Amino acid sequence: MPWVRVPLGLPQKKVTYMGKFSTFIANARAEIHKVIFPTKVQVRQAFLAVILVVTVISIFLALVDLMMSSIVSSVL
Repeated sequence: MPWVRVPLGLPQKKVTYMGKFSTFIANARAEIHKVIFPTKVQVRQAFLAVILVVTVISIFLALVDLMMSSIVSSVL
């Protein structure tokens, strides 16, 4: 089995906290440029959809509560 020479004294890159932080910031900036933000029309449509769904569900729950309370009051 032949011996393999491993080169000694390869330069080791010392990683500092500032280097890690600057790498993190650079990566974060690169990722934020990839983000596609919604348009005003999309935000308005989503807002109206949420308001509509919340209103319908709240009316449904109010009706169920009214029916249940009338049933309980008639029993007692």
